[in-house]
Amino acid sequence: MMLQASTPDGRVLGIDRDPRSLARASATLAGSGDRFMPAQGNYADMEAIAAERSIFAVDGVLLDLGLSSRQLEAPGYGFSFQVDDPLDMRFDPQSPLSADDLVNTYSEQRLTDIIYEYGEEPRARRIAQAIVRNRPIHASNQLARIVAGVHNKGSLRANKRRRSHPATRTFQALRIAVNNELHHVGQGLSAAVRLLSTGGRLVVISYHSLEDRIVKQTMAREASSCICPPGLPAPCVRGSFCGHEPSVKLVNRPGSRKKTIRPSSEEIKSNPRSRSARMRVAERL
Repeated sequence: MMLQASTPDGRVLGIDRDPRSLARASATLAGSGDRFMPAQGNYADMEAIAAERSIFAVDGVLLDLGLSSRQLEAPGYGFSFQVDDPLDMRFDPQSPLSADDLVNTYSEQRLTDIIYEYGEEPRARRIAQAIVRNRPIHASNQLARIVAGVHNKGSLRANKRRRSHPATRTFQALRIAVNNELHHVGQGLSAAVRLLSTGGRLVVISYHSLEDRIVKQTMAREASSCICPPGLPAPCVRGSFCGHEPSVKLVNRPGSRKKTIRPSSEEIKSNPRSRSARMRVAERL
């Protein structure tokens, strides 16, 4: 779609940590010639990746922070609850840390912290205890059964209200930890703002509250004329104390004062996994 919108001379630099996804994208867009430039890497490093291709300013940056349905369902990733898949969860198979390493070597306390912080899972400690008790764990469906067993011992009413698999939050937490995702969100947003030309737009699609919180706070900071901490004896007027100048302006949802764009009911009906998506837009000043 971005290639179509940039016809006839626009170019798209596609960055992905997953070489398998990048290969599929390259095959799909093979007819676009050199207008599509695939690059394996981390979007947090987009400035360096762009500079290697003599690109020093861009008209737009789209960050899709989610993982694809294919990654969730295909063998080899370790994201599936149902498949007897190795417990991997790395986007880049060359990364040193896998979910297997984390699950089988981290202490109970460290696992508790990860599952609670990155998965916002209220039963984090009991899940961590069950993981340690059932080691070694080398398959994704084995881990899913262990986590589900903890949930099945909980409130029957809460279990009936659950719309997703009981291991969803735990798997999210492990995936975030393995791929250091939240750290890269902040880095990537800052890099995108620096790379954008005046009038260029930054569009970010996030899929859970931890990501969206970072996006919201970073964009608000970049759009603010003052980033002084609260409690100063006198107000900071247009950066008179902190020296900060806004680098972007926030773009509202069309026809609304809200800054967050959510999927329509029609989109959710055709793609149920889009229900958690949140899109925010900023324009470079």
